[in-house]
Amino acid sequence: MSGFKIGNVDIKNRAVLAPMAGVTNPAFRLIAKEFGAGLVCAEMVSDKGILLENARTLRMLYVDEREKPLSLQIFGGSKETLVQAARYVDQNTNADIIDINMGCPVPKVTKCEAGAKWLLDPEKVYEMVNAVSNAVEKPVTVKMRLGWDEDHIYILDNVRAAQSGGASAIAIHGRTRSQQYEGTANWEWIGEAKKIATVPIIGNGDISTPQEAKHAIDHYGVDAVMIGRAALGNPWMLYQTVQYLETGELPPEPAAREKIDICMLHLDRLIAIKGELTAVREMRQHAAWYLKGLKGSGPVRKQINEAESRDTFGIILYHFVEQLERQMQEV
Repeated sequence: MSGFKIGNVDIKNRAVLAPMAGVTNPAFRLIAKEFGAGLVCAEMVSDKGILLENARTLRMLYVDEREKPLSLQIFGGSKETLVQAARYVDQNTNADIIDINMGCPVPKVTKCEAGAKWLLDPEKVYEMVNAVSNAVEKPVTVKMRLGWDEDHIYILDNVRAAQSGGASAIAIHGRTRSQQYEGTANWEWIGEAKKIATVPIIGNGDISTPQEAKHAIDHYGVDAVMIGRAALGNPWMLYQTVQYLETGELPPEPAAREKIDICMLHLDRLIAIKGELTAVREMRQHAAWYLKGLKGSGPVRKQINEAESRDTFGIILYHFVEQLERQMQEV
């Protein structure tokens, strides 16, 4: 199964890493890329943060050349500020694609007339996408949800509006804003949207196995699948998906030591970006994801939550792995 194109950007396969706030920084994105993701998406950045040249915001626009192709996601409620921020990203970053967020359900975003608030107004979707796509050279994409709630599902109108406005691809999360991340994603609507779309549709929601990814592509006709939570602490899911889509074969699950090796690589890359203390604290949650499914990892997670240094982190994790390996040998 070959790749697809977003505007003039070649995406070499059908597995896309979803943008996740607080997660998809350069350290994690590069690992996802090394595990085969055809496209990686950065966590969303506020248009006002870019225009005010907020130091933290501008750091979030950093793209490692090895991550490319990469999509940088912006959000905002005003056409003027969104266009200015898009121009900044277009001219001052080496991202390949500019993505507009119109799916974020968080109240502090929707109160600013941004994120999922747009889903109520297809005309605004057209107007915003058209203004941004006319202002920049890079392809513009959109990430949206099905609608605001069950009574306001305007996905088909919003897809038509976004593509008429110049979007080069549209990612659809199969939930409404009111569902947040609860319940199940409705892929029937994503399939209906694909039928009327003239640009690539990337389906998102509840893809947790390579088999589900293949079913989504075969059954609903989407051009790619966007994988989010299933990749947390588990970049092997991306690799397995790419391999399964291309060969029909499922690569084996990683050994415990392999998981910990990648967890420590992730930590080291995070330290390089954020410094040791911040990185170690941020990695506690990631370590819990890497440890998921490993027998007897509960006490280790507690110890990790108290670690303040890279060395302590490594000692705790490798001690646990050695225990596991000894148990395996005794069996």
